[in-house]
Amino acid sequence: MSGLPHVTVLSLGGTISSAPADSGLARPALSAADLVAAVPALERVAEIEVRDVCRLPSNDMTFAIARSVADEIRAAVGRGASGVVVTQGTDTIEEMAYAWDLLVAGGTPTVVTGAMRHAALTSADGAGNLLDAVRTAASPHARGLGCLVVLNEEIHSARTVRKGHTASLAAFRSAGVGPLGWIAEGEPRLHERPYPRIVVELPPDAPAVRPPLVTIALDDDGWWLPGVARAPGLVVAGTGGGHVPGWLSDQVVELAGRIPVVLASRSGDGEVLTSTYGGFGGSETVLVQGGLIPAGTLDPYKARVLLGLLLSAGADHDRIRTTIAAAQGARRGRNTTDIGG
Repeated sequence: MSGLPHVTVLSLGGTISSAPADSGLARPALSAADLVAAVPALERVAEIEVRDVCRLPSNDMTFAIARSVADEIRAAVGRGASGVVVTQGTDTIEEMAYAWDLLVAGGTPTVVTGAMRHAALTSADGAGNLLDAVRTAASPHARGLGCLVVLNEEIHSARTVRKGHTASLAAFRSAGVGPLGWIAEGEPRLHERPYPRIVVELPPDAPAVRPPLVTIALDDDGWWLPGVARAPGLVVAGTGGGHVPGWLSDQVVELAGRIPVVLASRSGDGEVLTSTYGGFGGSETVLVQGGLIPAGTLDPYKARVLLGLLLSAGADHDRIRTTIAAAQGARRGRNTTDIGG
């Protein structure tokens, strides 16, 4: 026995596992073992167990894969892992990581990483990101912080991180709050987690629920309303503090009387307002008083993940409202809220 911590690496594909084909275009091709073998320094950080879950581009990730990986994470912890690293494509890291933050209870760190540049490029970042992710997963200071996202020597909470650039190495940011920590001289430096944990417990046979997300744009004519009327729930990414055109206001409120409708903002930072503007249709006060559920600081994509998992768990309208409220960003300590099926 080496005395090193045990870390399991689960590979899902993405740019970090990509290499050019004969066409010169990169696609997922490398296994978890390939990724680990390319980083000899890992031998000094942890004992590594590898597992290939799938080998897909991140645009093909699903709720079903997220739930399967959650099972894999719990199984790895059951085998004694000190931490788990998941590698995947960056396009959907923010949503998949938040799903694991919601689905995997306990203190063992889960760390998600990927790459912005594939392995054949001279400036490839996958090896460094993987090393930093394993360092973080192996650190006792990462325990109890939920799911973390590590890229470009920064450590982010899955709750807040967003991909903010299509190609930059510094694509991942946590608007408004910044990263939870960083890597310095090969060691993770971590702050206190700013948000409470929300854990959604799903029975094995829970159905996958995929609520639609609608982003409001200038002069929106509501073409989407007939389609979402049949949905089990909906996220509306409103303009500004959470607004829709006045001519859609009554229809959106009517919809919220039949299905859970979560009101988020398309802005990318800040929180949904609840009591600033009023006296006109489509204002946040009219929408919230009409039954829409304010997402607070949850961005539309994270709000959709939380709503979808809650609907899968069979949560009713009131439980959805109280859970989303519990997920907000006031500094309330390190509590965990369990939402059962």
